[in-house]
Amino acid sequence: MTALAEDIQVIEPKPVNTKPVRIVFAGGGTGGHLYPSLAIASAMREVVPNVRYTFYATNRKVDQDILSAAGQTLQPQAVAPLTMKPWRWPGFYSAWRKSTKAAKLDFKSDRPDLVVGSGAFASAPAICTASKMGIPTVLLNPDVIPGKANRMLASRVDCVLAQFESTCQHLPDDVRVEVVGCPVRHGFGKSSATRRKICDQYDLDEHKNTLLVTGASLAARSINDAMCRLASDLGAHGNWQVVHLTGSDDLEWVHAKYAAHRVHAVCLAYTEAMSDFMSIADLVISRAGASTLAELRAVGVPAIFLPYPHHRDQHQTVNAMELVKLGAGRICEEASDPLKTASRLRGLLLELISNDRALATFKAAAREHKITDAAQRSCKIMLELAGLCEF
Repeated sequence: MTALAEDIQVIEPKPVNTKPVRIVFAGGGTGGHLYPSLAIASAMREVVPNVRYTFYATNRKVDQDILSAAGQTLQPQAVAPLTMKPWRWPGFYSAWRKSTKAAKLDFKSDRPDLVVGSGAFASAPAICTASKMGIPTVLLNPDVIPGKANRMLASRVDCVLAQFESTCQHLPDDVRVEVVGCPVRHGFGKSSATRRKICDQYDLDEHKNTLLVTGASLAARSINDAMCRLASDLGAHGNWQVVHLTGSDDLEWVHAKYAAHRVHAVCLAYTEAMSDFMSIADLVISRAGASTLAELRAVGVPAIFLPYPHHRDQHQTVNAMELVKLGAGRICEEASDPLKTASRLRGLLLELISNDRALATFKAAAREHKITDAAQRSCKIMLELAGLCEF
């Protein structure tokens, strides 16, 4: 295994050929499985302007929403996740055969130059098909601990691109791993809008500290509930305002709770302006998905994490520990009792919003460990692997 040097220099590439380039991205189901691919697609077009993309994703609405907003077309698959329930195996294998057959027909008629798996079960049919056909393959692994699909696929691809060095210990020694960070969407860490412009646009006060609360692309009711229980505490600190992404189901009651305690809050079901909100945030409360961590590091903002508690491998907690070790994150363990979760979060939150020195130290650590060029690092390796450019 190898790790890409932290000080990699992305130099001007020399195209090896000028034929139209096709790259297939496979994966989906959550924003975390789509945003890194979209970031790479954007960065790669700057190097190879004539590139064409195909996104093999899932039938979930979140995939359609994210890809359509990015101007990309979704190519749905019949594939389903592998289950431990034997009575569902026939359905899984039927869906698998349909997906691999469709990929094979597609790749024969319009051979891709590269197939990129972004993780989870939706990556598997295209990656396995491409590997058998001798098409170069890459697997994105933004979590510290590879998921079940990535563990199975890692030995089938030409290279695994990891966000964290510690991922190497979770994969076989003969798997090529390059540590490049996790690509983030355009704008994170490079927002062109000023703080004043963003605040004016969303009715925020540019002179107040801003707390950004998010449950990621699928939202998190437990986080919404905990924050509503802390609304009175936030109301007592008039120098703080809140931007809260609630999900559509909880929007009205969360907004009403803040209003009842005179908290200046902007509540949204979902937003494509996350990079703007993160750029003005002084503190973030969120899950600890890999893409969220990458976005935080690109902007350089600290966070209190409430890792999703129901994953068997607790991979979000392991992710969050990477930022905790850097001094840019803290963990609030979610309890089954909402009151206990709120109590734990209250202690961490009040320590920071009522102590300017503690908050300043927290923010400085986040800025010190920024990573803004993961997409460019990823592109360099992919283009060389596919024989499309020499650097």
